[in-house]
Amino acid sequence: MRAIESHQSRACDVMRLTYKGGELYYINLLSVGFAADVAALRDRRFLGFGHAGYLAAIFLSLARLKRRPFPVRVNGHGGFDSRPCLFLTFNNSKFTGGTMMIAPDAVTNDGLIEYVRWGPIGRIGLIRNLATLYDGTHTRHPMAERQAVRRVDFQLDGPVDVMVDGEVLSLECQAIEVLPSALRVVV
Repeated sequence: MRAIESHQSRACDVMRLTYKGGELYYINLLSVGFAADVAALRDRRFLGFGHAGYLAAIFLSLARLKRRPFPVRVNGHGGFDSRPCLFLTFNNSKFTGGTMMIAPDAVTNDGLIEYVRWGPIGRIGLIRNLATLYDGTHTRHPMAERQAVRRVDFQLDGPVDVMVDGEVLSLECQAIEVLPSALRVVV
């Protein structure tokens, strides 16, 4: 209330996803791969089970573990990276789900997308490193990469499940770009 009364605000970047058929704007993160698989499974089969449904979705997704390519090119440089991976995230802030620090270097008003890629880690490796997703140290794993970028282009064969700020959609992603300081938020 004090922030509202004293008119305290700051700039916040907005991310624009262009997909086949339209555009979508978000302020936190977009994920494909394991995180989107878990969220989609929870929404489609375990929605009414609360936290237990989320855990069931994690374990089933782990059992079905898919490491697949999501061809992307960053900042228009080079060819498309089609290496298989566990997940890709495109972030504006550090946290997702309130406690997971997926993009520990993300800043909400720097005009950049924090792109995090975790390579084709296996089940045992994922289980051993699961806790690192909560403190952000997963980005130090040899199979992890991060970059701060302005634009990401996709070359997908069709729609994929994506998790956008906690919501699951099936979209054929084409590009993500940052709209610097497009929003003012009360803090």
